[in-house]
Amino acid sequence: MWITTNRASSYPPPHSKLFMLIGEYLHTLDNKKRVAVPAKFRKEIGKKAVITKGLDGCLVVYPFEEWKIVAEKLSNLPTGQLNNRNFVRILLANASEAEIDSLGRILVPDYLKNHAELGEKVVMVGVYKRFEIWNEKRWEEYKSKVERETDALAEKLGELGVY
Repeated sequence: MWITTNRASSYPPPHSKLFMLIGEYLHTLDNKKRVAVPAKFRKEIGKKAVITKGLDGCLVVYPFEEWKIVAEKLSNLPTGQLNNRNFVRILLANASEAEIDSLGRILVPDYLKNHAELGEKVVMVGVYKRFEIWNEKRWEEYKSKVERETDALAEKLGELGVY
């Protein structure tokens, strides 16, 4: 879904088009380690993406243009701080370009498949400008835990003026 904004603020620029990846989709990882990207995501992502390790045991997939923005921000972090160096190394070293084939599938490299413990069934979760790929069981456990904490999370977000 494309959202056109006409706000006068500096971000996003006036008349820019923003995409939004949302929703939860159950898919199958085939024996060649390919998974179909949800049709609603494909038109927003285009033909090229970047896949890397995500947080909480999932994989994260960025549209290529969005990845360039993320990588630029990471490259500007102060390298004198150990935590910055460690995070940037892990995220960038494990990143892999992913071409979306004519059937809308991406190939998940072995090292990323193993990291996320992906089996035959995977869940793809839209997270605004990226999407995540989860082991189905791990996603259900994570989602159940977080849903039990929703009220407390909303309270904290309310303190920040977000919710």
